[in-house]
Amino acid sequence: MKFRLFSPLTRRILVVNIFPLATLVAGILYLDEYREGLVESELAALETQAQIFAGALGEGAIGTESDGAQFILPGVARRMLRRLTAPTRTRARVFGIKGEGVADSRSVGGLGGDVQVEALPPPNIEGLTANTANFLYDLFVLLLPERDQAAAVPDFTTIAAKEVAVIKAAFDGNVRTVRWEETGNGLILAATAPVQRFKRVLGALLLTAPADEIDVAVRAVRYDILKVFAVVLAVTVLLSLYLAGTIARPVRRLAAGADTVRRGHGEAESIPDFRNRKDEIGDLSASLRDMTDALWQRIEANESFAADVAHEIKNPLTSLRSAVETVSRVRDPEKQAALIEIIEDDVKRLDRLISDISDASRLDAELARGQMDRIDLGRVLAALVQVHSTAAEGHAAEDRRARLSFQSDDDNYAINGIEGRLVQVFQNLISNAQSFTPPAGEISLSAHRDRNDIVIQVDDQGPGIPVDNLSSIFERFYSERPDGETFGRHSGLGLSISRQIVEAHGGAIHAENLYGDQGKCRGARFVVRLPACRA
Repeated sequence: MKFRLFSPLTRRILVVNIFPLATLVAGILYLDEYREGLVESELAALETQAQIFAGALGEGAIGTESDGAQFILPGVARRMLRRLTAPTRTRARVFGIKGEGVADSRSVGGLGGDVQVEALPPPNIEGLTANTANFLYDLFVLLLPERDQAAAVPDFTTIAAKEVAVIKAAFDGNVRTVRWEETGNGLILAATAPVQRFKRVLGALLLTAPADEIDVAVRAVRYDILKVFAVVLAVTVLLSLYLAGTIARPVRRLAAGADTVRRGHGEAESIPDFRNRKDEIGDLSASLRDMTDALWQRIEANESFAADVAHEIKNPLTSLRSAVETVSRVRDPEKQAALIEIIEDDVKRLDRLISDISDASRLDAELARGQMDRIDLGRVLAALVQVHSTAAEGHAAEDRRARLSFQSDDDNYAINGIEGRLVQVFQNLISNAQSFTPPAGEISLSAHRDRNDIVIQVDDQGPGIPVDNLSSIFERFYSERPDGETFGRHSGLGLSISRQIVEAHGGAIHAENLYGDQGKCRGARFVVRLPACRA
């Protein structure tokens, strides 16, 4: 048996258990409804901020020219935007009615001109473990399918503000939100709102905010999901290995035991006994042990059969050799004739013995390959009795045989079986009964139902069977013949073959003696029990 660190069964169980879990986690990470919800919430908050900031600018950062025209005061607007956005990372910009830049929360005015203020990223103070985890996370995110990319952040140094759709919408008096993608900074959220005074649009406010905090929140949630996944995965793998072990390990032991038996180094005890498991593995173990036990019984039976055959063939061969050696030295014609007759009888005995042995040796294979059909056993028995009765009427008066009768209590004796072999059984029983029953006697064949079985009885009027031999008469080469019968006319295999055929049909056969009123034996009875067909 080939050794494997992980059996194919173990791998299949692992795949079946891990695949749904991995699919669920991958689906959660890919769909990412949590991130989408955060983005929508941030956009809604940014839109509200834009409306508030625009309203504040409209009230506090508007100047009036001498001709009554109103405009946005750049200095006031810049200071207001810096104060309003100070607690946040939001950048606010105001564009005039012609699209020119008026104020920027990150622009600080001075003697040398405006200075752009940029927030520095926080220092990386995480350790090696955290950095490694972040690297693996980033690598994992790269494996996920890419989402639709947002438009790039407009470069207002090269593009007019009015050419940007959301700012143009603000000049039209509408509030809009949009997502932009900035190289190096990722997703940027933006919202625009009109700066109005008495319903007159004087400019447009643009708020932009990085979405890196959303990415941080999503990263934290994904970390939590992956942590739970790792724990569940570890538990799943351990339970899968345990489950595979409870299946694969006993199967490997059963296979090893079967290999031991195959090599001829063990018997049924070599197969592990798992019957206490009360499951399919236990059933398999019990079946293999029973099969191995039956195999060894068959091997022992074949060995015993071979030994019996050798013994039975040796007897007529010894007699034949003695007669052949003697006949060449005997000069008396009468003695020579007697020896030749012995030789002929021994040859016939050998021929009969070899024929019966051949039939017995082929019987197992024929019964295993034979097709069992539905047959009417009552019809078969009636026909068999008719044949024997007709044959008996043709014999001379001095060679008359016992009369054969048949009686039954039902017309339906349907069974599943091989008709030719069942006929052989009852021919053997009738022939055996005829050899023991006196010519003036009677052999009774009867059939009746007993629950789900059909019972056939063959009664003779012979001397009966020795009580000690009621079971041994079905053994091979057993021979108990009536007085006066020529030695060697029977091989002793007939009843053994009959029992083998009956048991192959799921039935049973036994013998018993019949006794009269005074306890005197008045014959023998052979009882055959066969399962009836279900209606």
